[in-house]
Amino acid sequence: MRSTESERDGPAAWDVARPRRPGRVVGADMAGFGVPGQLTGGLRVVPHPAVMLILEAGASRAVVDDGVGRRHRGSVVAGPGFGSGGAVRAWGAQVECVQVRLSPVVARAVLGVSPADLAGAMVDLDDLWGREASRVREQLGEASSWEQRFSLTDALLTRRREGRSPVDPEVAWAWDRIVDSRGLVRIGRLADELGWSRKRLWSRFHSQIGMPPKRAAGLVRFDHAAHRLVAGDGAAQVAAEGGYFDQPHLHRDVVTYTGLTPATVAGEPFLTVDDTAWPGSRRRP
Repeated sequence: MRSTESERDGPAAWDVARPRRPGRVVGADMAGFGVPGQLTGGLRVVPHPAVMLILEAGASRAVVDDGVGRRHRGSVVAGPGFGSGGAVRAWGAQVECVQVRLSPVVARAVLGVSPADLAGAMVDLDDLWGREASRVREQLGEASSWEQRFSLTDALLTRRREGRSPVDPEVAWAWDRIVDSRGLVRIGRLADELGWSRKRLWSRFHSQIGMPPKRAAGLVRFDHAAHRLVAGDGAAQVAAEGGYFDQPHLHRDVVTYTGLTPATVAGEPFLTVDDTAWPGSRRRP
């Protein structure tokens, strides 16, 4: 699959590859991105309700400006919702990487740290995995095809998940309810159905998922709305059917997450690639 940047980002294009078969870790999806040219204007990072793991595969290193004055090079990981505000951008030339989206309920078992430990920021993978991050980079760089890279990544995720504790089943259930409802379920109802107080749900969910349940619901709702806008649905219809009070409410939400209006966010290259590279419904971890 291939997608082309918007005119303001220059003529470079990137190749997008998807595995032929699902991986063994449910709740982990991956795609391969290759940029043979130069991302001159940078690629906006659009928030998503997943932990983002970028595994570098090529000799050249991408650069990510995290929006608060720090620049990251190489393999990185970021918590759910990273990129809110629209200031996070990535660029580079001749970059190849495997991007893994980890459901927050499986991320702790794979990464070895809770999404809450990421504090919504981006962290260099070397700081989390040490020498293993370098070994993974070398293995992916030596692979002769995207399928081989996907196989190596799947083996890595499977091995790291073995023997590690997942999140509490109640927290996993609450997350699934939020995702299945597209962010429209009431948090008080979740607590009632669990037989928990709202304070207990907030505390357990926040410590294991990395954000409070209400914020998680808002991020899931935004993600669904953004993809509908990319698909060509009108803002008024998306607002009415997506749980927003009105169209101005949707407008404010999109601006908060991306720095763009609903009319322009659909043309963002990353969202276009996202819609192409990550098809299908979410799978239950």
